[in-house]
Amino acid sequence: MKVLVPIKRVIDYNVKARVKPDNTDVDLANVKMAMNPFCEIAIEEAIRLKEAGTATEVIAVTIGAKASQEQLRTALALGADKAIHIETDEKLESLHIAKLLAKLVEQESPELVILGKQSIDSDNNQTGQMLAALTNRGQGTFASKVDINNNTVNVTREVDGGLQTVALSLPAIVTTDLRLNEPRYASLPNIMKAKRKPLEVIAADSLGVDLAPRVQLVSVEEPAKRSGGIIVEDVAQLVEKLKTEAKVI
Repeated sequence: MKVLVPIKRVIDYNVKARVKPDNTDVDLANVKMAMNPFCEIAIEEAIRLKEAGTATEVIAVTIGAKASQEQLRTALALGADKAIHIETDEKLESLHIAKLLAKLVEQESPELVILGKQSIDSDNNQTGQMLAALTNRGQGTFASKVDINNNTVNVTREVDGGLQTVALSLPAIVTTDLRLNEPRYASLPNIMKAKRKPLEVIAADSLGVDLAPRVQLVSVEEPAKRSGGIIVEDVAQLVEKLKTEAKVI
């Protein structure tokens, strides 16, 4: 079984994002970049499927500028067999990403596509669902457990008030949640070996997808700073402040 794992290059989650002085975008100059945490979980799950003998090949793919190859090498060091870079310098939206991935799914014909449920930068939570619609495949989102049995994948997903398990016929799309697994770290020998693994580069323009923007970015601003809390003397004073100051009751 071939497994395709889309990953994304984002600002490292330990780094505080800064806004450009002109409020046109987030400032990425000299900022540490890393693989999206949900994508790390997707890669880990695909590798575990291969280690269990369920998957035979794991392919990592990313879409973006040339610098994104750094994250692909990380995926290869973690255990992916090969990587594909769909190269473009355009600022793409979720639908663009889903359409480009759909073209790649058509070429590679993977039985399973595993990707993070969302990225920590745009935070849209759209690409997996759009990809499932474009490829006409069943989808299991927010997976906290994935169990594959013959041609069926059972996905346990977290919903309001409990857990829901859905059975999907392969080929299928699965998006990962935080509790699915604990990603491993790449060892130094595997990092060295990753340099010799195949990495294919495809120009995004060659896939025949219209990449014209549908959304205009007007401005980016930092959230308002939170004011300090206060201590009230009794319930009556709390109720009074909720009425007159917070205006929530």
